[in-house]
Amino acid sequence: MPTLPPSAAERAAAALARWRHARLLHPAGRTFSAEAIIWGTSGPPTGVPLLDLPGRYPATVRLSKGVPTPGSWPDVLGLGVRLHRDPEPPVDLLVSSSGAAPVLRHLPLPRRRFTGTYSSIMPFRAGRRRLFLAALADPDSPDLGRGLAAVSAAAARADTPRLVLAVASAVGPWRPFGQVCLAGQRGAREDAALAFDPIGNVPPGLRSVGPIARLRDRTYRGSRRARGASAQSGGSFGVTV
Repeated sequence: MPTLPPSAAERAAAALARWRHARLLHPAGRTFSAEAIIWGTSGPPTGVPLLDLPGRYPATVRLSKGVPTPGSWPDVLGLGVRLHRDPEPPVDLLVSSSGAAPVLRHLPLPRRRFTGTYSSIMPFRAGRRRLFLAALADPDSPDLGRGLAAVSAAAARADTPRLVLAVASAVGPWRPFGQVCLAGQRGAREDAALAFDPIGNVPPGLRSVGPIARLRDRTYRGSRRARGASAQSGGSFGVTV
């Protein structure tokens, strides 16, 4: 198939990313090795194998600030989780700080602390159903603290932080289906090389639909293009650029 020319949104995103010499979205962050343990969805299955069936995956996690604001000032906080499924393509789950209640899970909300609720903000389609994905605070996990320096310190402790993965309908409660356990922090080069694709690398069985999803796809494409990165760059056992 011929390669389509970049859209206006993709060109604008690439220009802005080149201007700031970093990611267009969430430029300041910390990247960690991790492990994802999937228990399977409680209650009725979603029809998405990755959410419904038990499994264990090596993972890469990035916690970030959106603007970014200085230090521990409030910001829209981001969490990116890449599940490595070799030889299958990776799965990327990207969520932002939000409220836990149904009326707030589709709104990005600034906050100070990295421990809290992160939502996919926009819903996915699984057949005819709309589903939201989330990462929730584990009440038995060490607190991630305020600011990126505090996150690094928390991950360096013997009892490393954990986040609960969950799924919900537009109005239903969150249903946990797994957890992510942070391990060692990766270096600045690994963090710079990592590039997520929240539209192309969704779990099989889920679809991103609608104009916001298309805009997000083009924005991330432009940001990756400006950095010379692909949709699978970084986050594996080595660094790819």
